[in-house]
Amino acid sequence: MSTINPRLRRIGDRLVGPGQPVYVIGEIGINHNGDLRTALALIDVAKAAGMDAVKFQKRTPEVCTPRDQWEVERDTPWGRMTYLDYRYRVEFGADDYRQIDDYCREIGIDWFASPWDIESVDFLGAYAPPAFKVASASLTDDNLLKAMRATGRTVILSTGMSTPEQIRHAVEVLGSRNIILCHATSTYPAPPEQLNLRMIETLAAEYPNVPVGYSGHEVGLQTTLCAVALGAVLVERHITLDRAMWGSDQSASVEPEGMRRLVRDIRVLEAALGDGVKQVYPGELSAMAKLRRVSGVVADAQASGQGPERVA
Repeated sequence: MSTINPRLRRIGDRLVGPGQPVYVIGEIGINHNGDLRTALALIDVAKAAGMDAVKFQKRTPEVCTPRDQWEVERDTPWGRMTYLDYRYRVEFGADDYRQIDDYCREIGIDWFASPWDIESVDFLGAYAPPAFKVASASLTDDNLLKAMRATGRTVILSTGMSTPEQIRHAVEVLGSRNIILCHATSTYPAPPEQLNLRMIETLAAEYPNVPVGYSGHEVGLQTTLCAVALGAVLVERHITLDRAMWGSDQSASVEPEGMRRLVRDIRVLEAALGDGVKQVYPGELSAMAKLRRVSGVVADAQASGQGPERVA
């Protein structure tokens, strides 16, 4: 896909990249626990918070579950069951995703998913998603990356649990023209000392024509806002109705009020960052007239009545 600016990518009707509003994704993942009503409720709160998209995870259980784990039993909220049965229990099928697709179109929010296998890429393609997401765990799956690249859609690549060499290889497999890189640390939840947010700047320097975002798994919002200040053009956070719900991702997720505050503060931060060009703002003029001591050429310029001007 070509864009006027090689550093911009398109997700739905939005351009994502430098100079554009931060694209905010609520990662539902499997926090719905296989319940469509919970998924639709999460879509509602994401939309109400001002998020741009929600994201799910899609797996073919037999492909993504190691064969030696199929019959291992575990306790779940639905009773004791094999791990393979559990994977099916939390997986949505075609009718569920049709309802999700219809609902997201109705209320006006993007949705897409992280496919964990090639069959899931084909499954999701039936809904014409605006993008695909590569989960960090899938970064080294060349065949899966090639399948996503072949769709021609924007691909968001998370880089958790990966070395620089592995990231470079994944970018080569996907091609750099149609991807967004996401810095991530795949610890749930991730402690602050493992976030290494300056990697956002490192990735931006190494891949100058690729937009760089942030996929966070920490507790709290401050560090995600810091990622925006460091240049992240896309932000993804796991979302939940209640962190006490069943599921391994719930504790690193953001609840509804946190979602609202996160989007609000990102928008304030965007406005506050500005363009980096010094200028005298109209609101400063009265203070300047009352308080500033000037002399020489500066005084002459001020006395001439010149208005606010940009200073290189």
